Amino acid sequence: MLTALPTLDAVLDAHASALGDDALGYRHHAYRVANFSWLLAPGDAEALEKLSIAVAFHDLGIWTAGTFDYLPPSRALARDHLHQAGKAAWMVEVDAMIECHHKLVRTAAGTSPAVEAFRRADWIDVSLGVRRFGLSRRAVREVMTAFPDAGFHRRLAELTLARLRCHPLDPLPMMRW
Repeated sequence: MLTALPTLDAVLDAHASALGDDALGYRHHAYRVANFSWLLAPGDAEALEKLSIAVAFHDLGIWTAGTFDYLPPSRALARDHLHQAGKAAWMVEVDAMIECHHKLVRTAAGTSPAVEAFRRADWIDVSLGVRRFGLSRRAVREVMTAFPDAGFHRRLAELTLARLRCHPLDPLPMMRW
């Protein structure tokens, strides 16, 4: 099980003030998604580092930009991080992981397997394990036990309701086909 991802931890620590009271819930969500993604499509050290960056930034725009239309600011944060880290060559894959993680349907043929695994991993977590994409109930339960919810799903529900009140015709702008 992935329990220590230094890049993920460093990014979240750097944005702790923006995350505020949601910091632990987001950290646990990120670790759950990282673990589910790695179980679905394990790889080498470079793949794990790309996953760490994508998972750190994938929803971060909710808090840093104060919006529920958070994919553009989350992607921008990740791109800036990759440039500063000298890893701009990873931008296409990391950007696709963030952009596609709320797709309702499978990613297009030819897309990196890591992008589809990331999409599925986020769905596993957001659905509380109802959707498992072939992972065993036990594996999902072990990850969820290691990284408890800490109010993350309640916070998503609150944000969704707030968005629905202000934008009833566009309550979930991050969803993609």
